[in-house]
Amino acid sequence: MEREKLDSSALLSSRELEILEFVVAGLSNYKISQELDISKRTVDNHISNILKKTNADNRVELVRWALQWGKVCLDNVNCCSLPNTIPSQAGNEMVS
Repeated sequence: MEREKLDSSALLSSRELEILEFVVAGLSNYKISQELDISKRTVDNHISNILKKTNADNRVELVRWALQWGKVCLDNVNCCSLPNTIPSQAGNEMVS
């Protein structure tokens, strides 16, 4: 993986960050859809958008990106204080 290839400044919506946490936890798209009560196709689309925004080629690179840039906390390792945001009604709120 080339470090320069991955985009550290990717802006992810609050929903994309939520889905990213499930990906890091190892859930499949189907399980994520069940947890969030949305269709698997919607999860597929969110993950595709996340991969594009971060320039990651696959889920492994995405998890590495999320850990490297402090987007997620894994078992109290690499924890950061993410801003607590109140999701907008349209769900389009952007969080860096």
